[in-house]
Amino acid sequence: MIRFSADWVLPIADGPIGGGAVAIDGGQIVSVGVRDGSEDVALGRVAVLPGLVNAHTHLELSYLHGRIPPAPSFLEWVRPMLAARRERAGLDDQIVMRATADAIARARATGTALFGDVSNTLSAVPMLREAKMPGCVFHELLGFRGVDADEQVAGAQRAIDALSAGDEVRLSLAPHAPYSVSPALFSAIRRHLDEQGRGMVSTVHLGESPEEVELLKKGTGPWRSLLEEIGAWNETWEVPACSPVEYLADLGFLQNSVLAVHGVQLEGNDLSRLRTLGVTVVSCPRSNQYVGVGSPPLEAFYAMKLDVALGTDSLASVEDLNMFSELAEARRIAPRVPARALLRSATLTGADALGFGDDYGSIEPGKRASLIAVRVPEGVTDVEEYLVSGAEPVRLSWLLDACTS
Repeated sequence: MIRFSADWVLPIADGPIGGGAVAIDGGQIVSVGVRDGSEDVALGRVAVLPGLVNAHTHLELSYLHGRIPPAPSFLEWVRPMLAARRERAGLDDQIVMRATADAIARARATGTALFGDVSNTLSAVPMLREAKMPGCVFHELLGFRGVDADEQVAGAQRAIDALSAGDEVRLSLAPHAPYSVSPALFSAIRRHLDEQGRGMVSTVHLGESPEEVELLKKGTGPWRSLLEEIGAWNETWEVPACSPVEYLADLGFLQNSVLAVHGVQLEGNDLSRLRTLGVTVVSCPRSNQYVGVGSPPLEAFYAMKLDVALGTDSLASVEDLNMFSELAEARRIAPRVPARALLRSATLTGADALGFGDDYGSIEPGKRASLIAVRVPEGVTDVEEYLVSGAEPVRLSWLLDACTS
């Protein structure tokens, strides 16, 4: 057993401990409390906290870093992104794999301990395993027209079964978004998840852009035009004439095991319904700005007492996968949200939503010792506020790595 002391320990499940101590044995937390002088390693002026949770990204798109410029509207970002993905067939697989592996390594270097990864190909699964990076990988399905929904779901499950993921990298199914998934496919995914039993989490992009809202309320707009252009429009689809949340709630897809990503366009009634259903909202504020959909109503999320997690989205729509940078953007657009609440969103709420809350997201006895130490400059008195201001990677180390190096 090894015992660490630090000027601050942030359990997350409880308030910060000034002059705190953490005891670790065999990679597991044994105790947390106030230091008593018997510690083996005195870390000094650092804050010890759980590794951060990136609850939404697309690691397989890491090769697109720097290739898709920021856009003033969502469809102006989507079109070049789709074109770049069509060109994927001409790329060396090794280029794509190296980009993914590098993204995972850089994320860990900036304090990420756990991923919620959305994937069409499941190509990141072996790289997450190799990097010993835990996460839930969501096999994302699309299909707005002309598909056998049950067979599509069955085929996706066969792809999952072939990978035989273990406890540290778990796999599940997820629909992409209301504008790219038919009601039949939403229902088929929901049935499949229910058949798999409790603990099967899923995710969906929801309420991200004004164009999505227009399509669902009126059946018109740029999304319809693009779907028609690429031959994906479904002439039999009935316009629901409602908000994205109403649509998926009425279809029966939204449950407390679902992570609803973005929510930029959602308002009061939608947020109330998400809270009632127990849905976790995953906010990706830097990506939202990049793709031209605006800033999420973060303060409203917290005011409505929603469970809020944070994610970066992919390197096609953000500069890096640094969760501390995501926290800094969240702080900028939500100055009235307490720093403690933002830190919980970037740790325990994300871990709970992904189904990893028993092992990650807080400093509690019995959990994994996946902890980071952040050096705090002289003069800082509010350590929580400092941490949400965007800690630089140079100030960060993994607790057990630092001990053995």
